[in-house]
Amino acid sequence: MTDATVVGLARDAVLTILLVAGPALLIGMVVGLLVSVFQATTQIQEQTLTFIPKIVAVLVSIVIFGPWMLRNLVDFAERLLANLTTYIM
Repeated sequence: MTDATVVGLARDAVLTILLVAGPALLIGMVVGLLVSVFQATTQIQEQTLTFIPKIVAVLVSIVIFGPWMLRNLVDFAERLLANLTTYIM
């Protein structure tokens, strides 16, 4: 296994992680920002108001993007297992 192979495998793994986690993190960030703006304008400082909308938004995004996320993970696993003989030699 060469250095280029290890770097390429690590790059593919990190890219897959970013692609799979990206939609849920992005939607959670946007909802958190909207809730923060709402709290700042209305001066409501309720702690549960920050968590519940983000949790719901992330769960909805996982339901919506779940098949796409799973397809990316399965594709990565298939590529990894298909090239397993080149990685161990």
